[in-house]
Amino acid sequence: RNMSYPYGGGGYGYPGGQQPGYPQQGGYPQQGGYPQGNVSMPTPESANAAAYGSSGGYPANPGAPGQLGFGGVSQGFNSGPGYGAPQPGFGGAPQPGGYPQPQAGGYPQQPGYGGAPPQQSFGGPPPPSQQNMYGGPGFGGAPPQQPPVSNAPGYPQPGGYGAPAAAQPGYGPPQSQPQSYSSTPSYGGNPAVSQPPGQSYGAPSQMPGQNYSNPSTPGYSQGQPSQGPSAANAYKAKEEPTLRPARNFSAENDANILRKAMKGFGTDEKAIVDVLAYRSCSQRQQIKTMFKTMFGKDLVKDLKSELGGKFEDVIVGLMMSEPEYDAYELKRAMKGLGTDEDAMIEILCSRTNQQIRDINDTYKRMYGRTLEQDIVSDTSGHFKRLMVSLANGGRMENQAVDMKKAQDDAQRLYAAGEKKLGTDESTFNALLASQSYEQLRAVFDAYQKISGKDIEQVIKSEMSGNLEIGMVAIVRVVRNRPGYFARKLYHSMKGLGTDDRTLIRIIITRAEVDMVQIKQEFQKQFGKSLDGFIRDDTSGDYRKVLLALVSQGGY
Repeated sequence: RNMSYPYGGGGYGYPGGQQPGYPQQGGYPQQGGYPQGNVSMPTPESANAAAYGSSGGYPANPGAPGQLGFGGVSQGFNSGPGYGAPQPGFGGAPQPGGYPQPQAGGYPQQPGYGGAPPQQSFGGPPPPSQQNMYGGPGFGGAPPQQPPVSNAPGYPQPGGYGAPAAAQPGYGPPQSQPQSYSSTPSYGGNPAVSQPPGQSYGAPSQMPGQNYSNPSTPGYSQGQPSQGPSAANAYKAKEEPTLRPARNFSAENDANILRKAMKGFGTDEKAIVDVLAYRSCSQRQQIKTMFKTMFGKDLVKDLKSELGGKFEDVIVGLMMSEPEYDAYELKRAMKGLGTDEDAMIEILCSRTNQQIRDINDTYKRMYGRTLEQDIVSDTSGHFKRLMVSLANGGRMENQAVDMKKAQDDAQRLYAAGEKKLGTDESTFNALLASQSYEQLRAVFDAYQKISGKDIEQVIKSEMSGNLEIGMVAIVRVVRNRPGYFARKLYHSMKGLGTDDRTLIRIIITRAEVDMVQIKQEFQKQFGKSLDGFIRDDTSGDYRKVLLALVSQGGY
């Protein structure tokens, strides 16, 4: 997972600096014909052109000349080099004949970007189903009339890209910024800083074939395969964090603030929260290094000596890198008497191949033993086999959906479970641990048609104990990863007592990944907000740091 969030540069459909000369992706059709505003109309000769980049221009629709077209005056966006004159909008005014020609320095048209015209084009409002998604109406149409205002730093809200306020340097009183997308509080009143044009911490807009409510990857949406990005990249397209890198970040300033907060009599817990809960994992590692450089002391040891209880657990967890924290939690799950199988299942069932490889390397460095060695010595039976399979990190993430194979595999699962007396657990293990999320969704749908039962119900009836829990977890992660974490968070706080370890682990590991989607799923599944649940179930500085991580709107 790439945990960094670029501070500049646009991208496909983003303001502020298209990639130089690169062909644009298909956008949204204009309503009512060819976009107006000092733009040349397509000529009859251009109507029969075979590709965008040809001299003939963009073909017209019979009966509705110029209904789809690129160009138009799209205020507020800068065109990139290689797309005609630098007029406002994507590419400025089209060249005579329709689609503007690339200038010197641009990229030639590639297969897939020419030929038959796409179904969608830049300019104008998107269809209703696509509105209010990562920035609002269109990627080149008229700018929104109302500037969005939000407490979520870095993310454009429904309505589009408004005019951001200027960033304020340094530490000082917060400034009033009515048009800012966000405010990121920090110790001393680190000012709210708005997002400049062209900057997005999040993912690109949704691609065709992706199902927003289904957090695995594109390719198999509503029973139909589609052409989309790889599994890892496609899931990221639907991930929104609540914790983003701080603007105007200075590891030196933060190290000084933390030193002051722990020096002398008493501890300034608020200062610690205002720094560490509002910095990305990467920034916290820089603070840790700078603290030792400046003061010759270990920041984590100082924090442990000053803090206590669950608040200390959160802060110490935040000071670890991502693979370190996962390795630490896995070791803790297998250490001493008893095993926290639920923690093992959660981590190994929900991480990508690269994350699992990083965990393996870090685990060996931290503990002098391989993760697999400890799994084998601490678990048994079919559950041990499932955990070893997942710890290998070999899932076929870029596997294309094969409907014939999905039918065959569904039949194999049916024969290994419901159709026979007893259960062949190895068949379930082999498929659930190796196939891509898209392929597994196809298998689950095929199984439903064959058996008339949902695969989760079948696993519950055929398996038991930790093996059942592990396989059900895989099914839930495949179908809806944020939903899986929302359910775990709910049960960690439901009823008497709190499973603080699970609550802390999920919030720390998902705050920079998909906490926005987890909160949405929590509200949808349980009719209550995650923030409200945390307020009711925790207290003190422990509550403050958790709320800071999941809301970034203060406490």
